[in-house]
Amino acid sequence: MQGLGSFVPLILLVVVFYFLLIRPQRKRQQEQLQMQNNLAPGTRVMTTTGLFGTVTAIDDDDVVIEIAPGIETRWTKAAIGRVVTPVEEPGDNEIGDADGAPEVRDTAAEERVHDAPERRGDEGSTSAKS
Repeated sequence: MQGLGSFVPLILLVVVFYFLLIRPQRKRQQEQLQMQNNLAPGTRVMTTTGLFGTVTAIDDDDVVIEIAPGIETRWTKAAIGRVVTPVEEPGDNEIGDADGAPEVRDTAAEERVHDAPERRGDEGSTSAKS
C-alpha cells in the first residue's frame, strides 16, 4: 500500500497535463484540419506566414490562392492558417459629403505639417564637430 501512495502524485500530474496541455492542443489540431478540409473557392484566407489571399482552386492537398488580381500561387492546405471574415467598420457609411461622394484627404500633407520638428541650427545634436 505504501508503494501505491507514492504513485498517486505522479498519476495526478499526468492527468493534469492531459487536461491542460494535451487535450486542448489535440482539439486545436482537429479544428485546424477541419477548417483546411472545408476550404472552398472564393474563401478569403491567411497563410501561416501572414499572406492574405482568396482561394481560387483546390486540388488534393494543394490550394491555389490569388494574392492580387491575376497573381496566383500554389500552397499546401497545411499552410493555411485561418479563414478571414471581412469586417465592416461601423463608421464607413457616415463618411462622405452630402451627395454621397467619399471624402478625400491628403493625410501625407497633414502628417508633414503636424510631425515636422522645428530646426534651429544644430541645437541638441549628439554628434561632435571636428
